[in-house]
Amino acid sequence: MRIAGALSRLAALYLCLLASSLASAEGYTDHPAAQALIEEMVRTEGFDRTELEALFAGAMRKDSILEAIARPAEKTKPWHEYRDIFVTETRTQQGLEFAQRHSDSLQRAERQFGVPAELIVAIIGVETRYGRNKGSYRVIDALSTLAFDYPPRSPFFSGELRAYLVMTREQGLPAGELKGSYAGAMGFGQFIPTSYRAYAVDFDEDGVVDIINNPVDAIGSVANYFKRHRWRSGLPVTAPARVGEGYRSDWMNDGLKPRRSLAVLATGGIFPTVDMAPDTLATAMRFDGEAGNEYWLGWHNFYVITRYNHSAMYAMAVYQLSEAIRERL
Repeated sequence: MRIAGALSRLAALYLCLLASSLASAEGYTDHPAAQALIEEMVRTEGFDRTELEALFAGAMRKDSILEAIARPAEKTKPWHEYRDIFVTETRTQQGLEFAQRHSDSLQRAERQFGVPAELIVAIIGVETRYGRNKGSYRVIDALSTLAFDYPPRSPFFSGELRAYLVMTREQGLPAGELKGSYAGAMGFGQFIPTSYRAYAVDFDEDGVVDIINNPVDAIGSVANYFKRHRWRSGLPVTAPARVGEGYRSDWMNDGLKPRRSLAVLATGGIFPTVDMAPDTLATAMRFDGEAGNEYWLGWHNFYVITRYNHSAMYAMAVYQLSEAIRERL
């Protein structure tokens, strides 16, 4: 009886897997949410129904995407392990080479947008190793999987899928062929579709906004992204902090946006290690370093970096990589 029961369970599991495989092979055309999106895009954006149905017929559910989005590195690794991924000798050297290769474009971007060249380089370095790894998933597969089969963020990714369809039509790009990250981010700087439409620029003025294959457009677009998110030219990003005995630990990591002045933080035993005006707003951060806790204060420009990826560890990795590159420029 036990053997028969086990075989029965295995058979049921096999049938479920087979059904899932067949559903995946058939694409998303018949998925109710996909049908609703197709209807919306035809009605509101003037898309051709037949073309959209053909596109979604070829869109495949990817379980590896669902697994990846459930375990982002920013939430699963301590700071010292996360830092070791991005702030390395290899990535620093490659960043220096990228900066030298595109020095004219980077200098022009810094003049026009007020964003330091090394920060632009560091973003591209953290995101794609300077274009070496722009993603292996078809964007249509990634966005369809997350829009239709990931309920926690389905509204967000449905919006990105709509923006992707419009974006590829605007730019004359093949919607079924572009590749990117598991979250549908594209190009050197990994812009999601709404960011592509809002912030990407034709920086080399060739009439095409191409951040997927054109590093010059990518450089200008990253700089434009930061300017539009209110980067303050010439101001610092972050600095180490020191803490006193009994400091307000509940003020650490309680938000990305600076909202306490240095004067207020001092009342909680948290102090800057650089000279700044007492009314300067900062966010207090504690990171689990390899040798113990690290304490930092992030200013407004640190917060701007987190608009690219809502993670203090991400922003710190970008900043430290940018500093390593700057020291060699």
